Amino acid sequence: MNKHKRSTFSGKLGFVLSAAGASVGLGNIWRFPYLAAKYGGGIFLLVYIILALTFGYTLIMAETSLGRMTRKSPVGAFGNFGKSRFISLGGWINAIIPILIVPYYSVIGGWVIKYLIEYFSGHSKALAGDTYFTSFISNGISTEICFLIFTLFTLGIIYAGVRNGIERVSKFMMPILIVLSLIIAVYSVTRPGAIEGVKYFLVPNFEHFSWMTVVSAMGQMFYSLSIAMGILITFGSYMKKDTSIEKSTENVEIFDTAIAIMAGLMIIPAVFAFSGGDAATLKSGPALMFITIPKVFANMGFGTAIGIVFFLLVLFAAVTSSIALTESAVSTFEDELHWSRRKSTVFMGVIMILLGTLSCLGYGPLADFKILGMQFLDFFDFMTNSVMMPIAAIATCLLVSKVVGVDKLEKEITKDGQPFRRKKIFCFMIKYLCPFFAAIILISSVANAFGIITM
Repeated sequence: MNKHKRSTFSGKLGFVLSAAGASVGLGNIWRFPYLAAKYGGGIFLLVYIILALTFGYTLIMAETSLGRMTRKSPVGAFGNFGKSRFISLGGWINAIIPILIVPYYSVIGGWVIKYLIEYFSGHSKALAGDTYFTSFISNGISTEICFLIFTLFTLGIIYAGVRNGIERVSKFMMPILIVLSLIIAVYSVTRPGAIEGVKYFLVPNFEHFSWMTVVSAMGQMFYSLSIAMGILITFGSYMKKDTSIEKSTENVEIFDTAIAIMAGLMIIPAVFAFSGGDAATLKSGPALMFITIPKVFANMGFGTAIGIVFFLLVLFAAVTSSIALTESAVSTFEDELHWSRRKSTVFMGVIMILLGTLSCLGYGPLADFKILGMQFLDFFDFMTNSVMMPIAAIATCLLVSKVVGVDKLEKEITKDGQPFRRKKIFCFMIKYLCPFFAAIILISSVANAFGIITM
């Protein structure tokens, strides 16, 4: 049996930048803008911010506190409060989610690498072609190579450890990510015709509101804030006892929401400048970043340079989140199987390559193999984001409110006189609204997948 000393972040800054790095990823740069464009712009943004400050805040506080209180990854953290099947299931769902997400996430990270290489090679016109993206993802060899490059880079950082790997990379990448975001956002909003896109994204129009706006914003919140996937429990277990949980949580909230807004300002005004706010273009969904945006850049001055900066930004965001996902999984193997970091990292690497290869080839050689009518990548995304994350959120809420007790969690949060200013919001949300919202996401998403409702 291998006993290992629990690693820690160097302090508040290390935790905040690492947690923010976990939150700021493809969920913000890729997913948030296309959902905002599709579901009403400003009204989607307003709903998202309200949810982030209530639902999101509550789950970040709960998960981080559970991690620091127990000094364990999700399975051990849940198991610390009892051995019932319910508690055990809650811990394992939180632990399995990142194991399933990071392989297909790394596939998309590989796509970003491919686009970045092509922009550096001066092939921006080819990237703007109507068939480029579909031709690329259907090419099994090309996608697999890019996927493996992204995967090995992530694993190398994880192998280096918490301070030397995760914290050091986050401290380097996050400031650069902010600068790149500002550069592209300023360039985007100053294009001719872009101001209408700024208004569409920032000014709420209640005529665009629908129940699916709320459901989509809630689903996005899981991705954006990295809640209900075991990451914050794991990162909380690395947090020092003298670091304020609430202040750190507020910093992560601000950081994450600011980058999401910045991503919207990078992409939506540019689409308006390019298409004049064409409804079909705004609702192009996941293809917005890989098909529509290259067309936008191709029709702009300095399009190649902006393309390089944009996809470098996306790559940095993707790497920081893939690190967090992989670290959560590796930590579980270390804690529950008592493996060394090296063995845990290698094992996670094998899982990433096996499952990621399925997602890689799902649009090419394995295109005829589908689960519930979905390609492998889409199926893994559906199972984790639409089914498992809401269940994980419900399990965490019930653990805190029914088993651990809010009072016990409060003692952890307020150690050394640290603040817990939003205690009333936390208590109300954790007991009532968070489980209700999570159940709504689960029911709505599953109903949509089976065609009962349309999102």
